[in-house]
Amino acid sequence: MIGQIFEIASLNMSYQFCRRLLFITFLWGSSLLLFVSCRPAENKKNISARAETYFISGEFAKLDSLAEVALQSGEISEKERLTIDSLREIGRRIRLDFKLTGSEVRGRLEKYFPGLDSAMISRWEENRKLEMRLIDGERRYFKNAVSNLFRLDDEARKHKIRVDGALVDSLDLFRPGYTARVIGQTQTSGETVLPVRMRLNYSVSVKPNAVPAGEIIRCWMPFPREGHARQTNISLLKSDPENALIAPEESLQRTVYLEKKAEKDMPTTFRIEFEVETASQYFDLNPDDIKPYDSGSAVYREYTAERAPQILFTPTIRRLADSIVAGETNPLLKVQKIYNWINSSVRWASALEYGTMGDIPGYVLQNHHGDCGMQTLLFMTLARSQGIPVKWQSGWMLYPRNVNLHDWCEVYYEGVGWVPLDQSFGLQNSDDEKVRNFYRSGIDSYRLIVNDDYSRKLFPEKKYLRSEPYDFQRGELEWEGGNLYFDQWSWDMEVEYQ
Repeated sequence: MIGQIFEIASLNMSYQFCRRLLFITFLWGSSLLLFVSCRPAENKKNISARAETYFISGEFAKLDSLAEVALQSGEISEKERLTIDSLREIGRRIRLDFKLTGSEVRGRLEKYFPGLDSAMISRWEENRKLEMRLIDGERRYFKNAVSNLFRLDDEARKHKIRVDGALVDSLDLFRPGYTARVIGQTQTSGETVLPVRMRLNYSVSVKPNAVPAGEIIRCWMPFPREGHARQTNISLLKSDPENALIAPEESLQRTVYLEKKAEKDMPTTFRIEFEVETASQYFDLNPDDIKPYDSGSAVYREYTAERAPQILFTPTIRRLADSIVAGETNPLLKVQKIYNWINSSVRWASALEYGTMGDIPGYVLQNHHGDCGMQTLLFMTLARSQGIPVKWQSGWMLYPRNVNLHDWCEVYYEGVGWVPLDQSFGLQNSDDEKVRNFYRSGIDSYRLIVNDDYSRKLFPEKKYLRSEPYDFQRGELEWEGGNLYFDQWSWDMEVEYQ
């Protein structure tokens, strides 16, 4: 059946297959079409190779036609079926991301640029500030391309301010004062301060008839990780349906699992209500306090290692990291230099779905922008390439009137332990050096830690390709017929501060 993708019945085959598909996706994202230019497009003996060619060149309509013929013929192997079916699904996800036509983009921009012409649009495309891809021979634009243009192009932003007026980010106003309080309350480096008790109501709703009536929908929802000093007193209060299954404490991507039958013409909604207490943490670090790493320790070996496809020490990464640290040997000073370089070189912008991307750090370097998770993965890759242990951490930011998904990380310093670092929050606008640099070695209370790693198995194990194969924040859903992607359901988080 179309949609039955990445079946994990055979783990060995799936691992190799996933690596191959991620490589193909990397080629698509990097526009490296030469890889397939010498392949015979009409080679009927290798249908999956033709499918890859169509995928990389963005010819998704041809890919769909090939898939229909091949899958109905019954003459292809199971491996080829998996390849074609999966490429088709990734192509569908890319089309959802790149859904704006040229005329739609022009219509949104003409409000700010009355003299808009093709040369302006071409220039923005060439400098990667207006994100476009050729799909089925047509120029298609990222759904957030226009809003990103105003984030990435200073001159374009001036035009927007003239029309709409200046907008002030409420978080930029809130954070410096709050982090100054954290620093002032911290008596011992690394202690937790300013605890906040929260009750959270999280729900996901599957669209009516997305799944045939009577079929069981399986749902994984985010839940707080145990074992963190700054996240305590965790309790699940209620769930709908009842009989929720909470993942074990050792699960690095922690979930609540629920099942419910779909009803005809009705949405299928899952809800959980839970409480958690979160706290801030600030480390006042000095380079002289950092001890040399024990390179034989399990922590060092695991968290300085490459991890394909997102953490790879390519020649580009090694050269860049070496140039940033410029011969520095102290781990803390290395981290500060890498953090500052990303802060000044990479702008925040709304991101493509990670599941359509094969090499996120490479994308960030090529485009000079990325969201919180993309900037974090670039930091992790550069830091690990310099022998600095770093691990992923993510979940939600839960500021009053500003609740959203968020990613950050933790850096391990010998003699200190794990220290939080938020790359995308960057250097704050403050004359106080500690406040300015707070997020290089501190974190505020308004965080929900769901993940201490990325791309780990869910509990119970998911059968089909995840909607988000790396991070886990919104949730995951599937039924016997396949995965339910983000266009088939919605999510909502409500926070009560106690």
